[in-house]
Amino acid sequence: MDYAKPTDVVNSMIQSANAKLKLSPRDLLIRGILSGAILGVATSLAFNGALTTGQPLVGALIFPVGLVIIVLLGLELVTGSFGLLPLAYLENGVPPSRILSNWSWVFLGNLLGSIAYGVLLAIALTNMGTAEPTGVAARIIAIAEAKTVAYQALGAAGMVTAFVKAILCNWMVCLAVVLAMCTSSTVGKIVAAWIPVFIFFAQGFEHAVVNMFIIPTGMLMGAKVSVSQWWLWNQIPVTLGNLVGGFVFTGLALYLTHKPVRPAERLSAVQVPAE
Repeated sequence: MDYAKPTDVVNSMIQSANAKLKLSPRDLLIRGILSGAILGVATSLAFNGALTTGQPLVGALIFPVGLVIIVLLGLELVTGSFGLLPLAYLENGVPPSRILSNWSWVFLGNLLGSIAYGVLLAIALTNMGTAEPTGVAARIIAIAEAKTVAYQALGAAGMVTAFVKAILCNWMVCLAVVLAMCTSSTVGKIVAAWIPVFIFFAQGFEHAVVNMFIIPTGMLMGAKVSVSQWWLWNQIPVTLGNLVGGFVFTGLALYLTHKPVRPAERLSAVQVPAE
């Protein structure tokens, strides 16, 4: 059996957080860029699968390939780090400034990678801008507008909706990252990570890095979305919601109930028999 117990998994989460915080900005950027691009590839493939079959659930079944690749290659996704890095503060007192610096570099890398793949895909889908967007291109444009101007039309309700969808999304994404730590086998990690990601994508929740690909790519191909609408009505509230969902519902919750017991705590818990 290669199954790891929950207490061992939480210990792995803490070790992973500490390891991530030791990475240089160079490594965080490179791994973040690769993650952003790979997630963009998975998203466009999922859209293609859904359009080809006419079944949205097919797209949801396909999409987790992106996170699986990221997990297996040890790359950096800021949404996953939202659930892990605060544990280094809770367990070891790591300064919050180090955590914020790590998140910033990974966020930047994810953004650069997502946009880079988006530019290449836009060129491929529109023949360098000479063809009208159809199929996957048209789908990306429609979703980019639905994720921004549609929220704006709802006002405060749209902002809250984006924030809540982001909480629900990253609860699942961070669960996928954690579940992959429950096993040492490659197949086990793939299956464990696949399930929660399928859940979030199938229900249309909001993921900050996925949106770094969808919205600017849609804008490149003609979506009626401005940069301010992208950031104000999606990227900022979704990033904050992802932070809450990943940390509170996954990282903090699991840490509080399964955190490793230190030797001193174990000794203090031993009852001395009455004479």
